[in-house]
Amino acid sequence: MTFARSKVFMACTLAAGLGLSACSNSDNNTKKQDTLTASAPATGEASTLTERNAQQRLVSTLEKHFKTAGISAKITDIKTTEVPNLFWVSLEGMSAVYVTSDGKYLIQGDVIRLGDKQLHNVSENLQAGINNKLFAELKAEDLLIYPAKGKAKHVVYVFTDVSCPYCHKFHEQMDEMNSKGIEVRYIAWPRGEQHMPAMEAIWCSADRHSAFDQAIAGAQISAEKCENPVQDQYHMGLNMGVNGTPAIYSSEGVYLGGYLSSAELLKRLK
Repeated sequence: MTFARSKVFMACTLAAGLGLSACSNSDNNTKKQDTLTASAPATGEASTLTERNAQQRLVSTLEKHFKTAGISAKITDIKTTEVPNLFWVSLEGMSAVYVTSDGKYLIQGDVIRLGDKQLHNVSENLQAGINNKLFAELKAEDLLIYPAKGKAKHVVYVFTDVSCPYCHKFHEQMDEMNSKGIEVRYIAWPRGEQHMPAMEAIWCSADRHSAFDQAIAGAQISAEKCENPVQDQYHMGLNMGVNGTPAIYSSEGVYLGGYLSSAELLKRLK
């Protein structure tokens, strides 16, 4: 099974095992000390040994439930949220999910806080922190960078694929975005296994910018095979919850949206 198909299968398995839709690309007598409390909403970090131990028990419970249901999912991180007794769990190769403190219930999708003029996604800061660390680990030579003209005021990371019409539309604004002080750093994210060769050919080209520009214009790109980061970047996107392109993030790791005009992008960055 190829890597792309394998990852999609894992996400589908998780959803199917729980009777949920996906892939668009203990009991009431539990002792009081086993109850988890979301007490550090700002960082999601457990603040006491008791909380850390409780989180580890939750991980063990979830792993047991996953095994019972035949779900192949590796837990990479778990954090408290601002919602009492609701935890945010990162899974390798798929989007993060929410789970209840007893490990009985898993929730896919967004949890939104109401009460303010603007809706607030509960996991936004938690995911942004992880994204920021992942972006910091990227090497400039592994990216396709379009620098700002003059001093850079903003830096954005964009998961892209030359087969994506909205990526074409976004790329058409490159000069305008660069002139407004926005540096664009492209990350390769082929939307399907069939698009992997094209993205690898671009990343292996001697002039990556020219190859990308030509591919966006509809040209077929060929290049000698080389060691390239495309598959690693694809997996990185999966771990961040990317499920389509373009996927635009601020340098702080905050998801800004899919396709945005240069004016909309600048507004969100400000």
